[in-house]
Amino acid sequence: MTLSVCKTETPSGSEIAKITSGAYYDDTYQASLAVDGRSALDIYLNMVNNTPDWVNWLMALRNRLVSIAGLKNLGQLGEVAPSRSGKDYQVGDRVGIFSLLYLSDQEVILSESDKHLDVKLSIYKMDENEPNTVSISTVVHIHNALGRLYMLFVIPLHKLIAPAMLNRITTSHPPSTIHPSRRSP
Repeated sequence: MTLSVCKTETPSGSEIAKITSGAYYDDTYQASLAVDGRSALDIYLNMVNNTPDWVNWLMALRNRLVSIAGLKNLGQLGEVAPSRSGKDYQVGDRVGIFSLLYLSDQEVILSESDKHLDVKLSIYKMDENEPNTVSISTVVHIHNALGRLYMLFVIPLHKLIAPAMLNRITTSHPPSTIHPSRRSP
């Protein structure tokens, strides 16, 4: 079952909303899914452990191409220990390709920096008014012309990858109720 993933505004109550000012790029996608008491980090871990093969292929291609420019090989999104739960991590730990920057039950912010840009990724469980809604927000601050050039290629792919990743988690854990406003036309 594929659920509707929609582009939306960064949740105003989230920590990630505090760092969107001055960003070169930011976006947020959301979907309804059964949260089932899971933390935001547990939701993220489930999402990356279900990374589509085509996303892993693109990451491998990215890693080969950027090595020419001296940028980091990030590895694969799903390179996290499937046996570890969100309770096993603390701020500062590596979680796959990202470092854990902020951690609460409601939101996790992961970060990766290189000489050309800083990326922050948030998984945010909406408040009690929308208890089965989860958002994924990305905020990018660039440092130089290489960052701008890099983002020319990344933005179109990111607009495919972020919703696909969120859809993988929603497909893995369908909600008990779906808001009609979130359905595709």
